[in-house]
Amino acid sequence: MASTGSVMSGVRELTLRAVILGGVITLVFTAANVFLGLKVGLTFATSIPAAVISMAILRYFASHTTVENNIVQTIASSAGTLSAIIFVLPGLVMIGYWSGFPYWTTAFVCAIGGVLGVMYSIPLRRALVTGSDLPFPEGVAAAEVLKLGDSAEGVEENRRGVLAIVLGTIASAAYYLLASLKLAAAEIGGAQKPGLVGGVLKVGSGGTFVTLGLSAALVGVGHLVGITVGIAMVIGLVISFGVMLPIRTWGDFTGKGVVGDTVSSIFSSDVRLIGAGAIAIAAVWTLLKIIGPIITGIVAAARSARQRSAGEDVDITERDIPIGIVGAVVVLSMIPIWFLLHSFVSTANSPLEGNSTGIIIVSVLLTLLIGLFVASVCGYMAGLIGASNSPISGVGILVVLFAALLIKAVYGHADASHTAALVAYTLFTASVVFGVATISNDNLQDLKTGQLVGATPWKQQVALIIGVVFGSIVIPPVLGVMLRSYGFAGMPGAGDDALSAPQASLMTTLSKGVFGGDLNWGLIWLGVAIGAAVIVVDEILSRTGRLRVPPLAVGMGMYLPMSVTLMIPIGALVGHYYNRWADRTGGERAESRKRMGVLLATGLIVGESICGVIVAAIVAGTHNANWLGIPDGFGNWAQIIGVVLFVAMISLLYKRTQRIAAAV
Repeated sequence: MASTGSVMSGVRELTLRAVILGGVITLVFTAANVFLGLKVGLTFATSIPAAVISMAILRYFASHTTVENNIVQTIASSAGTLSAIIFVLPGLVMIGYWSGFPYWTTAFVCAIGGVLGVMYSIPLRRALVTGSDLPFPEGVAAAEVLKLGDSAEGVEENRRGVLAIVLGTIASAAYYLLASLKLAAAEIGGAQKPGLVGGVLKVGSGGTFVTLGLSAALVGVGHLVGITVGIAMVIGLVISFGVMLPIRTWGDFTGKGVVGDTVSSIFSSDVRLIGAGAIAIAAVWTLLKIIGPIITGIVAAARSARQRSAGEDVDITERDIPIGIVGAVVVLSMIPIWFLLHSFVSTANSPLEGNSTGIIIVSVLLTLLIGLFVASVCGYMAGLIGASNSPISGVGILVVLFAALLIKAVYGHADASHTAALVAYTLFTASVVFGVATISNDNLQDLKTGQLVGATPWKQQVALIIGVVFGSIVIPPVLGVMLRSYGFAGMPGAGDDALSAPQASLMTTLSKGVFGGDLNWGLIWLGVAIGAAVIVVDEILSRTGRLRVPPLAVGMGMYLPMSVTLMIPIGALVGHYYNRWADRTGGERAESRKRMGVLLATGLIVGESICGVIVAAIVAGTHNANWLGIPDGFGNWAQIIGVVLFVAMISLLYKRTQRIAAAV
């Protein structure tokens, strides 16, 4: 009987057309993810929309295959996920160390971190994909889409799926354009923007504020992460804005204007540190739960490599890049990392020049050793609840804190002039490690998809590296456009429309606190205690088989701005009711109908994000935020128009998607 390997050996898989198509899709999704991440601190998984687009195009070519479509989505998803590197790098601009994003330095940081992420995820494939019962929801869903794609029924479903993406894209882009022209509100309420809804609220002798972002992309994000994560984020929101913020501002309510300034600054400086502690303990707990499977996976990968080298027939779905090559690439990658770090501290007038050997050695070792930690944590969480809700932020916080403490200990006493440079150096080091985290977060989803459709792991792993290269090419210029058009909150000269870049801001604050000695560890430990309590509750609930409370999602709800946090659960609720409709009316077609909702949600994200990039490019090119010459907004009328238009748009889109899904 022929082995799987001999049956599959002649099937088209890693083809030139798949690489080209994956690269083109990558350009769009990476730009969208960079914008979304800088605006709200979240990115979205691109596997399913990439798979749908790939099948819609490749079906016009002869001899297209499911595994070839899988390569396209692998390339596109890996590059789109790499964009999460923007959770760290903008910090260098925020502190004034960089005035922009030097192309080659930024590209190499992305590329080296991304390739390391691919390498570390290879042994983890056996630990977390083939050797565990993790659900990998997005990976399984992408596999189902790919399996259906070549059937007559699947072709029609793909056509309608593309229509759902296009509808969401056009509608969300149109609303974002209206909001950017201030003809409709982008946000309701807030500490500094009271109006139709929300604004400052008195709680005892303290205060809080309510704000809601009218973002179609956030509705899409909520749909994708689901009701469990949405509820957990609401819990985190209540802890931060309903409990911690009033306590931290207690006694400061002396007038609306004063408390408006107070609650906003206290949230940024204090409450988000509590959320950081909650996220950090969730990341550590994750590692403790999976360290055994990680070791088992490395041993299994080495065994498979020995079998292949001895001439044994290993099934095609078990053929990874040999572990020897993986180890060599990991070790050799430390050489360019050394040169990157040395170049960073050797810039003109750098106070660290000539006194940096120790911290460079420590940073290289940190990257080498902690890489497996971050890959493991992110991969596990992607398998548990999906890449869209991965613990990248929590891991980034841990990396920055650990790196800052280690670098400070090795460097020794530093005066004020050295402190700023050490903060920048810490962020730069963490950005390389963060590249590992971002890629391993998504790669294991892709490898799960490949396992289910019979793909060759080593070919997928090569495609992942190709995707990293594509992403590394496009991320630096998109970052530059965002900086020139909007700027980042907290940087010198930032305006009202500056992108919040919440993770970069938080990690910069943590690094400054470590080197300046003024980090409020009490708030972080309070967050750790809250996170530990949530972990206990979640573990108890997991034994009952009922609703879970993901600790990471609670932490995210605690430290993200309410304008982001509140709309995501609303989107999760909308998605929940859409899925209930699909279950109630779909019968055997329920999952197909649910996928249409996923594709609409993806369109909502892509449309707003791409329009944001285009508007940013126009603003950067014209040096004029009011480039159409339209008067500056309608005041409260913009809020009224925004609420009515936004609710109507989301309602009509989901009703239209129901009709599209029902016709499949």
